[in-house]
Amino acid sequence: MALVPRQLVLAMEWPVHRPHADTGKPAVSCRGCAVKCADTKKLDIKFLIPPLMLLMLLSASPVNAAEALSVSDPPKGSELQLFIENDTLARTDRYYTNGIKFGVGLPFDLLQFPAASMIRSLDPDNGADIHVGLFLGQNIYTPRDITIAAPQPNDRPWAAWLYLGGVAQRVRGNRLDTAEIDLGFVGPAALGEPVQKQWHRLIGAAQPSGWDNQSRNEPAFMLSYLQKRRFGNRNADLIVHGGATIGTVMTLVRSGVTARFGRRMTGFGPDTIEPGGAMLRGTRSVDIAPNSSEWFAFAGIDHRLVARNAFLDGPAFSNGPSLDRRNHVFDLSLGFSARLSGFNFSWTRILRSEEFHTRTGGSGKQRFDSINIGFEF
Repeated sequence: MALVPRQLVLAMEWPVHRPHADTGKPAVSCRGCAVKCADTKKLDIKFLIPPLMLLMLLSASPVNAAEALSVSDPPKGSELQLFIENDTLARTDRYYTNGIKFGVGLPFDLLQFPAASMIRSLDPDNGADIHVGLFLGQNIYTPRDITIAAPQPNDRPWAAWLYLGGVAQRVRGNRLDTAEIDLGFVGPAALGEPVQKQWHRLIGAAQPSGWDNQSRNEPAFMLSYLQKRRFGNRNADLIVHGGATIGTVMTLVRSGVTARFGRRMTGFGPDTIEPGGAMLRGTRSVDIAPNSSEWFAFAGIDHRLVARNAFLDGPAFSNGPSLDRRNHVFDLSLGFSARLSGFNFSWTRILRSEEFHTRTGGSGKQRFDSINIGFEF
């Protein structure tokens, strides 16, 4: 791996002037003082290098870019999806406070890296019914009071997770199998501090003050498998699911059920941000006309038996803040989804059970909203 030139590192540093502890004046006005302002420091953004290198490595080979860009229209069977989860509408700003995920779904035959050849050799149908997706995502977690700069040992630690991932799906009858791998970083390299500060500046919310308390940078990963089975018809059905995740970020097993009621329903429930939750273009019923529409309302429950949660247990390879985690976590969900001529939209309100407790009490339940927007080609 090539070393980063010192000139580049120096170009990525600049002074940060914070209010003087005594006068309240900007620290830049203290340059003439005999005593150096203790609150003046340099902001080093070398932590941007790891995620940028990961982005270049993972984006270099999965798709034959020349072939994809040589046509005027996106490849048939591809899609774009955007997921946003936030607790703003629930009138809170704490714990799991923001999640975002942007993905691209592609036909399997566009893949050009060696793993594709291996999958084709193992699959009896030569990969004809396998659909794949690539995505970039970020999760942000904070304590209840984000304006406190000091460590808060009796509340949720400051944490963020930035990741790139890939997913493969296959439908056989009423069964959907999904495998997903996520690779990324936790710590300052996950960019939780600048993203949250810029968003709060945009909406006029209180600025977070405690990001200096997050754990150090370290690489992180998750491997996930999820299976869904559908029972019912195009107007009403039940979808049961079960799966497992292993990794330095999360290790858990999960199961649940979702009930849907609507018209001309396809797929296996609403698209969601968690591993295995997003359905790709090819997973929908093959007998649906390209310009058809559908809608449905849904309600569901998901139970997770958690063995590891890096955002509560602390980092895997170093010391960091941690809490007494609850092993059993439940999500109750209620929402609405619609699709019209290749445009998808869904909204979900999620109620999550208590995830941790401390000497001063439990965290209590959390509410947040999930929005999915998708375009199919």
